[in-house]
Amino acid sequence: MTSQRTSGRHRQALAAAAVVAGLLATAACGGGDTTSGAGYDAAGTKVVNAGTAKGGTLKFAGTQDGDSWDTTRSYYGFAWNFMRYYSRQLVTYKTEPGKSGAALQPDLAADMGRVSDGGKTYTFTLRDGITWEDGKPITARDVKYGIERQWAQDVLSGGPVYLKDILDPDGEYPGPYQDESADKLGLKAIETPDDKTIVFRLPQANSDFPQMLAMPAASPVRQDKDTKSKYGLHPFSSGPYKFASYEPGKSLELIRNTQWKDASDPVRKAYPDTVSVKFFSNANDLDQRLIAGDYDLDLNQSGLSPQGRQTALKQHKGNLDNPLSGYVRYAAFPQNVKPFDNEHCRKAVILGADHLSLQTARGGPVAGGDIGTNMLPPTVPGTEGQAYDPYAMAGADKNGNVAKAKEELIACGKPDGFRTTIAVRNNKPVEVATAQSLQASLKRIGIDAQIDQYDGSQTSGIVGSPTNVEKKGYGIVIDGWAADFPSVQGFGRPLWDSKYILESGNVNYALIKDKAIDELFDAYAQEPDEGTKARIATQIDHRVMEGAYYLPFTYEKYLNWRSGRLTNVYMTDAYNGYDFISLGLESSK
Repeated sequence: MTSQRTSGRHRQALAAAAVVAGLLATAACGGGDTTSGAGYDAAGTKVVNAGTAKGGTLKFAGTQDGDSWDTTRSYYGFAWNFMRYYSRQLVTYKTEPGKSGAALQPDLAADMGRVSDGGKTYTFTLRDGITWEDGKPITARDVKYGIERQWAQDVLSGGPVYLKDILDPDGEYPGPYQDESADKLGLKAIETPDDKTIVFRLPQANSDFPQMLAMPAASPVRQDKDTKSKYGLHPFSSGPYKFASYEPGKSLELIRNTQWKDASDPVRKAYPDTVSVKFFSNANDLDQRLIAGDYDLDLNQSGLSPQGRQTALKQHKGNLDNPLSGYVRYAAFPQNVKPFDNEHCRKAVILGADHLSLQTARGGPVAGGDIGTNMLPPTVPGTEGQAYDPYAMAGADKNGNVAKAKEELIACGKPDGFRTTIAVRNNKPVEVATAQSLQASLKRIGIDAQIDQYDGSQTSGIVGSPTNVEKKGYGIVIDGWAADFPSVQGFGRPLWDSKYILESGNVNYALIKDKAIDELFDAYAQEPDEGTKARIATQIDHRVMEGAYYLPFTYEKYLNWRSGRLTNVYMTDAYNGYDFISLGLESSK
């Protein structure tokens, strides 16, 4: 996944970063106003302002509408978080702060299911009392049909297809819209022997399968309510809220689903009467309205803009949290662009980069995050964080090591350096600032790196095309990634497994074809023990870093606003933001 919110020009961003730097340092040291809100970063690991009052309107605001509100088509993390208001899955994430929130619990299912046949068969029984917004029962066939929609990529493209790839690796099923069976439920890998039972038969075991079932793309959809490509304009609710109105890019309002039963849902408390969203075209306007109290929180969970940070840190520090976003920000080195087919040339860039400067360009330790020393995010099991720092990026060589970098240039046959091009999105000011920092530090070792700002709305066809990357000579591609679900497979498989290299829409920018990495991913998928899986994740990360395929910049953090009238506020590692479905409002506000 990639992040969404940007604003302003890159030079303005650099200037703002300099102005805010002192304020951020003050925040890190605990200075500033602590009289408003519940205390700086209070919701990071605990529940802030617990309460059970019902009623009122929970007011979201954002600069980015959902990519789609169709559970099958969305790939934005904030949209997945929000969708739990009106969609349910067999299993979902726990409503607990921090790492505990990334653990699974039953939702539509009565329990976590029964696993058999060496991890290839999963059997779930639906709980009693689960209904659609018109009161009709949710059945196993509704769940199967909702999952089958992933096969209709010609109509419903855009969302994750993990279940499609796992359940039908040979692509034999044509999808429900081309299904010639009478009930349009012809996918053989899912069986529904009765209304309450659903059985998944995987061709190969995959221990992350329950994580895939927790994604919104596994939500039930009722056939008679499926409007296909228009479904995202008014999804049919299986949760405690239903769509009242939606104007794309302007507003969205959810109201109570009166057919939802609290006794049938162990996850959602449904405290507000109404959940509303207002979309803004300008990030600074949005931040001003949040700080003024007109809205409660940022839908996009991408943090305050530099201008908003200045005001909030000075006057309302107690309303701010400083969580990890879940993203690793990095540069990748496409191996089809010379001389980056040579690992010593790749290592020269890693060693020559000024890592402290790159962190500053991204907003410093508070608004940008800690210096990244490897490619496994701190929120994924198996991570070692900064303890694994093979190139001393956060240690002795945080400003770069010119001597070692020049040794690597000699080893790769480029003792005098070389020319290359850094590809960066033109709609991401902080990425442009990062590219400029990297360009300056590489000059010290004789690498002349030009910056090409490409159309950020066309990423998949520009840097996502290995052919185009080679044609353009993009030796360094700046990007970032967050886990689709909290595991090394949910984060790293699209980036590092050779089977995921695509001609278009590719995100394995480095074109890694490492048999050892592929085999480790296969071993991970077959492994049921969580401790062993974490150890395999660590091994994968080590192999990636030893190959010098990436230069990690930061483990991204951001400053997030929470209104003082919110109850049950906490950060969850499941979505790397506030857990939306637990939020309520103080009855007096």
